[in-house]
Amino acid sequence: MTSKPVFQNLELQPIAGQWRAGSGTRTLDVTDPFTGEQLLSVPMATREDLDEAYRKAAEAQREWAAMGPTERGSVMRRAVEIFDERKDEIVNWLIREAGSSRIKAQIEWGAARAITLESASLPGRVHGRILPSDVPGKESRVYRAPLGVIGVISPWNFPLHLSARSVSPALALGNAVVIKPASDTPVTGGLLLARIFEEAGLPAGVLSVVVGPGSEIGDAFVEHPVPAFISFTGSTPVGRNIGRIAAGGEHLKHVALELGGNSPFVVLADADVEAAVNAAVVGSFLHQGQICMAVNRIIVEQPLVEEFTNRFVERVKALPYGDPSKPETVVGPVINAKQLDGLKEKVRLAQEEGATLLVGSEPQGNVMPPHVFGNVTPDMEIAREEIFGPLVGIQTARDADHALELANSTEYGLSSAVFTRDIAKGVAFAQGIRAGMTHVNDMPVNDEPNAPFGGEKNSGLGRFNGDWAIEEFTTDHWITVQHTPRGYPF
Repeated sequence: MTSKPVFQNLELQPIAGQWRAGSGTRTLDVTDPFTGEQLLSVPMATREDLDEAYRKAAEAQREWAAMGPTERGSVMRRAVEIFDERKDEIVNWLIREAGSSRIKAQIEWGAARAITLESASLPGRVHGRILPSDVPGKESRVYRAPLGVIGVISPWNFPLHLSARSVSPALALGNAVVIKPASDTPVTGGLLLARIFEEAGLPAGVLSVVVGPGSEIGDAFVEHPVPAFISFTGSTPVGRNIGRIAAGGEHLKHVALELGGNSPFVVLADADVEAAVNAAVVGSFLHQGQICMAVNRIIVEQPLVEEFTNRFVERVKALPYGDPSKPETVVGPVINAKQLDGLKEKVRLAQEEGATLLVGSEPQGNVMPPHVFGNVTPDMEIAREEIFGPLVGIQTARDADHALELANSTEYGLSSAVFTRDIAKGVAFAQGIRAGMTHVNDMPVNDEPNAPFGGEKNSGLGRFNGDWAIEEFTTDHWITVQHTPRGYPF
């Protein structure tokens, strides 16, 4: 149980070193997607608030970066202790604000904790290099330094973890950070994290959170002259726009874009069907399928289609759905009514295009029960587009080559999976998939704090976690020392 009083005044934002209300005239009402209860009302930030946050971050970053690696690592380790002390509080916020099932909320708490623990080791893992030089008497050094100020734009589906995945390593490596969380999840996407790091001893101003309308501060968040790097997790269309602003504006930025996915889950003819079904159920319906890595397309070789489909349908029909606070619930509410309307349209269109509804029933409030479609072909929207909900379709492959062709027939390339009893065959198949991540005999929903996370094609740019985070959030500075007078050509 939580051993200390819960955080108070979460309607306030940490802007430029002070907890205060946003200075805008508009407020954001944060509601529970299952009950509809209003959780709090947040006065929203303006461009002026954003400017203050960035400029204070630039000032505070210099002192923060000058601290020794042990001191910065200690703040990270203390934050991990607070994650433990406040586990119940954090999990409950994820359930109430993000509509997370208790199962998913526990997973997300663990993932955010793990990346923060990994980040505690990063300050001591940064290193420069001494390079050989052909110039007599020259010493050639490469120093590695923090980029400065990092802007983080996080989504609503895994708000705590997908903010922490950038915030924790960026801070550990000596950067300051400004977060713009999703409007559906300002608490778990930023405000809660800021309270945790403040309690852990992070100096004021090093981390700010601005909760404001995208129409007012969205482009300004990227265009502002202070941030050197923008980390964005969200949809591909929005990511493209951020990339355009970062590359085409007056101030060039580094970017990391973790965008949409359309994960294939391939079951080859020699697969262990029971193991494949177990993985496909979790990979399809964890957090109502609202995960960029979620199974969107199940591709089964012809000899196993009937057996796999029967077992999969049987399992899905038994999944408990409804109140996310109940320990047994697997499928809870989608994030809001707009998301639900989009999913209802996908169900309608899938049937119109000829897919067979094998499992599914009418929504209850914002809870969309699990849906499974058979006889799906690659030209259907349910196969072509990211779903982001508890819907999945099953396609038939003639053979392994056809399965690989189907797996790659998408503009996305985030995560993927293949099941086979032949490990060498599975690895060879995995190497043929154009994606940033492929898992043999496991679901595509995987994220470990020391392994590279990111996609190919329209699924994004850059990699998160471990040594890859060091590469993303620091920069090389080449400095030479001429120890003896150099001869020049003129």
